[in-house]
Order: sequence, then C-alpha cells, then structure tokens
Amino acid sequence: QVQLVESGGGLVQAGGSLRLSCTASRLRFGARAMAWFRQAPGKEREGVSCIRWDGGRTTYADSVNGRFTVSRDNAKNTLYLQMNSLSPEDTAMYYCAASVYVSCPGSWHQAAPDKYNYWGQGTQVTVSS
Repeated sequence: QVQLVESGGGLVQAGGSLRLSCTASRLRFGARAMAWFRQAPGKEREGVSCIRWDGGRTTYADSVNGRFTVSRDNAKNTLYLQMNSLSPEDTAMYYCAASVYVSCPGSWHQAAPDKYNYWGQGTQVTVSS
C-alpha cells in the first residue's frame, strides 16, 4: 500500500532551523501535488505549504511565509520542508499529504479527503524558547 514517511523533526531552540523530509512509496509521486500540514495539541490540523507536481508552483500559510521553503525531488520520491527562524508557535506534529490533484487544490490548506487521500504518520517538531 501507499506509504508516506516523514523524518527530520526534533527539538530546536527558537531561531533555529530544521529540514523535514517525506518519502513516498507505491505512489505516483511525480503526478501529485504534495503538502505539509501541522497540528498542535488542542488545535485543528492546518496547512503549512503546498507544491505542484513539478515543483513549479508553491504556496504557503501566512504564518510561515518567508521562513519555510517547500521543495521536492521527484526522482527520489521525496518532499522537503526547510524551516528557518523557528519560534515556539511552530511547535506541532508535522504531516505530509498527497493531493488527489496534480496542482495544489483550491483551499489547499484544508485537510479534506476530497483534496488529500494519503497521509504520513507525522514527525514532531518542538521549538523551545
């Protein structure tokens, strides 16, 4: 079955950086838009970033724009999220998701099953102040 496996999370001090990865298997990775979401305790899952199938277009949540960069390597079936200038507000479980579309869907930030049909198990990011 399809698997999405995130890695790269951890504990970092405020102002630091982390790079998350998401490797896909048994998925036509290069034919799907991919997204990063996060969920903090007691909060809803929120979209962080989305990237088109070819990496030619990206979009970000306002809260991370200018600090986070999404990229992908279709030859390696891998999605990345470079996170810089981290703050405690970025603390959350981070998930990658495969869209049912080749381009980021409208309202891409919504974790809806009609938009994303495969999810990873998540990687924890904790930012200390």
